Amino acid sequence: MPENTFDIVSRVDLQEVNNAIQQTMKEVRQRFDLKNSKSEVWLEGKEKLVLASADEFKLKAVNEVLQQKLVKRGVPLKALNYGKVEPAAGSSVRQEVAFQQGIPIEKAREMVKLIKQSKLKVQASIQGDMVRVSGRDRDTLQDAIRLLKEQDFGIDMQFANYRTV
Repeated sequence: MPENTFDIVSRVDLQEVNNAIQQTMKEVRQRFDLKNSKSEVWLEGKEKLVLASADEFKLKAVNEVLQQKLVKRGVPLKALNYGKVEPAAGSSVRQEVAFQQGIPIEKAREMVKLIKQSKLKVQASIQGDMVRVSGRDRDTLQDAIRLLKEQDFGIDMQFANYRTV
């Protein structure tokens, strides 16, 4: 009997983030209230981006522009973890924003527990930073997806590698 599986993952497309950053910087340079404010957004490695501006008010405005661009590019805002606003050189401020890459182990355990409590005829297992769900019937797997979507785990989830083994 063939086995059907899918993976629950939490990933951010860095290419889309990079495009959103470029669009944000273009708008920041053109907006009247942000011109000459030394506002910047840049990607630092693959785990975080940094927002910098002259003061907290302008930093918040840059963040709002960035969020609009991220949403337009299909990057979920749930995948962003904001650090605190810190003072930087020259009386400016900066803020680091980390990306949620992978599912934290405690969230993965909650997902597996929810699936097991639902009495659906599927098996869920934690595999590194993702959760694999397998079962015989595709309809049952779709019920599992529906169940997981109804629950709010506080992270962004994608359902990938839906296949028959």
